[in-house]
Amino acid sequence: MSEEIENSQKKSGGAYIAIILLLLIAVGAMTYLWTSTSSELTNAQNQIKQQNADMQAMNDMMKDYVGDMSTDLRQNFMTMLSDYDQLMANGTPEQNKAIAEQKQRISDLIAQMDDMESKNKLNASYISKLKRENDELRSIMKGYVYEIDSLHTLTLTLRDDLDQKTTTLVKTTQDRDNLQLKSDQLTEKVKEGQKLIAIGSSFTTMAMKQSLTNEMKETNRAKNAVQIQSSFSIGKNPITDAGEKTVYMQIIGPDNKTLQNTFSGIVETEKGNVAYSNKRTIDYQNQSIDVTMFYSLRNEELDKGNYKVNIYCQGQLIGSDSFTLK
Repeated sequence: MSEEIENSQKKSGGAYIAIILLLLIAVGAMTYLWTSTSSELTNAQNQIKQQNADMQAMNDMMKDYVGDMSTDLRQNFMTMLSDYDQLMANGTPEQNKAIAEQKQRISDLIAQMDDMESKNKLNASYISKLKRENDELRSIMKGYVYEIDSLHTLTLTLRDDLDQKTTTLVKTTQDRDNLQLKSDQLTEKVKEGQKLIAIGSSFTTMAMKQSLTNEMKETNRAKNAVQIQSSFSIGKNPITDAGEKTVYMQIIGPDNKTLQNTFSGIVETEKGNVAYSNKRTIDYQNQSIDVTMFYSLRNEELDKGNYKVNIYCQGQLIGSDSFTLK
């Protein structure tokens, strides 16, 4: 009998050693992955800084184009006013009435441009809009020239350089937008690297019952459950900011509804608002930390079936678990 016990102990000891070796290998692999990720994310952050500097330089360069184009547009509008005056000297009363309406439209555009410039709100988008107005008004004016035969010999000042500067501005805007897209992609990569992870191998959730001696013990019976306990480890992450962090536990029952009591609420996540069952504040210092969270039923009777547990932190889902009650 003693020999059987000794053999059993040796087998148990061997199993524990195997489990410990597996855990050490897993921790080593995670450490290597986080070190590699840290280097990549540092490079990504440096690239973001460079992209932001390039974008600022691009915007500064665009200011010169906006200023030049503003001057060109104002000159074009003033030239058209003069051209319309010449047309009115030779047009019919009906034509002159229509021409006067176009002159008023030009005057209003000049006033709007002056107002925007005085408020320092004159930008590339508004200049492009005025350019389209300019092209439309000039097209209308050409129509009046063809209608008034005596004015066919008028030489109208057409500013080809305005079209060239518009093309340059559009190209510069496209380059800036491409830089913005690349910067956003790098920012998203950094954000993903800062995400905390609830390590799956240490994630355990169970229902608890209270014994006659007031001890809490695990149960798989729905009618006996008075509490739900979830234990997990949040892994090491050198990228994210250290300090206090709030961890939220969401328990979803077989009816697909979240269990909630007076300590529950709603938390905003990257996927929208999520109902949570309980929360806890931890002091995270970029190292692995064990966390245990509880949800008290408070005379609430659970249904039989499968339950899912989600853990959220920093607006992100960092781990999930499940358990079944009979």
